[in-house]
Amino acid sequence: MLDIKFIRENPKLVVEACQKRGHKLDIERIINLDEQRKVLLSNTEQLRLTRNKESEKIGKIKREGGQVSDELTLEVNKLRNEIQEKEKSLTALQKDIEDALLNIANIADDSVPVGKNSEDNKIVRSWGDQIKFSFKPKYHWELGEKLQILDFATASKISGPRFCVLKNEGCVLERAIINFFLEEHRQKGYSEISTPYLVNSASMRGTGQLPKFAIDAFKCELDDLYLIPTAEVPVTNIYRDETLSEKDLPQKFVSYSACFRRESGAYGKDTKGLIRNHQFDKVELVKFVRPEESAAELESLVADAQSVLEKLELPYRVALLCSGDLGFSSAKTYDLEVWFAPDQNYREISSCSNFKDFQARRMNIKVKSADAKKRYFAHTLNGSGVAVGRTLAAILENYQKEDGSVVVPNALRKYTGFDIIKPK
Repeated sequence: MLDIKFIRENPKLVVEACQKRGHKLDIERIINLDEQRKVLLSNTEQLRLTRNKESEKIGKIKREGGQVSDELTLEVNKLRNEIQEKEKSLTALQKDIEDALLNIANIADDSVPVGKNSEDNKIVRSWGDQIKFSFKPKYHWELGEKLQILDFATASKISGPRFCVLKNEGCVLERAIINFFLEEHRQKGYSEISTPYLVNSASMRGTGQLPKFAIDAFKCELDDLYLIPTAEVPVTNIYRDETLSEKDLPQKFVSYSACFRRESGAYGKDTKGLIRNHQFDKVELVKFVRPEESAAELESLVADAQSVLEKLELPYRVALLCSGDLGFSSAKTYDLEVWFAPDQNYREISSCSNFKDFQARRMNIKVKSADAKKRYFAHTLNGSGVAVGRTLAAILENYQKEDGSVVVPNALRKYTGFDIIKPK
């Protein structure tokens, strides 16, 4: 969330920042609401002062044994009623302002290229040779069904489209990928944490999923709980309404979770396979850092996500997202895109983002300076380290053999106990 003071002092900058993202912003309405709030607050405080003075008169009269006049009592009661009405108006006005602020996207970092969509993203580097085959490669859903490790038909019967049942070596391979990711990131200094898959509205609002993207969330109406779209939500919220000590930063967490998304904006896209399902697994990386360190911590986060892809020997490239393709809460994002041989194309497998103080301001996560003289909002970052289902798909497609078997990457064999999956 942006600071209302910042918006008030930099209206042109905020409008231009929204335009770069392709968003329209009625900034005059927000500023007018804030002006109304200040006037109403001032009037309310003046009435409180007057009421307090009149109440003191009543108290003094009673202490001295005198009789309080009906006029004075009526005046105090009138002031109390006026204050209550103004407080109701003030609460409503503050809610209008908060609702407006919650729907304004973060300001893109100066290093983010201006653009409309993914076509304007900037490829900053790539790693590994694009895999070519001497035969026509199969897609992962074709391989998975023939190997009897992926079953989309049964999943559809149980739950509906965009779900998958894993079987046999598929379960083992998925578990191997998760364990490999967790162990690699633990060795890089991330603390492992396991959190609930159901979170409350405040948690979803804190990371920016609400109110803007309520349509993409699976909600349990009776309990006002949401299935998490990513472990970013519960992990980032562990410090909501808390103050961290500067000496304890940075704090780095790694968390495995199932994730749940409606994918409402992706109708008709990737309807086959594991790429865009309603339920999928991910290993998430989350950081809490000092503002002056967040730019460097983003680069480090990307490097950590890259490292697991390199150890799996999966070719990838890194894209710096343009302003129009940037996520709502992000100030700067790199996408890691892994090579998929049958399509001869790169597909996103991780997004690594710096939110600066945008999420921390929504969640009220502050940092106390070493000398305890000041408090400021933390900077938060997160990234996939990386998506499990897409990694499984990439392995099947890039490690396939002409006979339909799939070789297990060397880095995973100590977790699987086998080095190849053969057709039954």
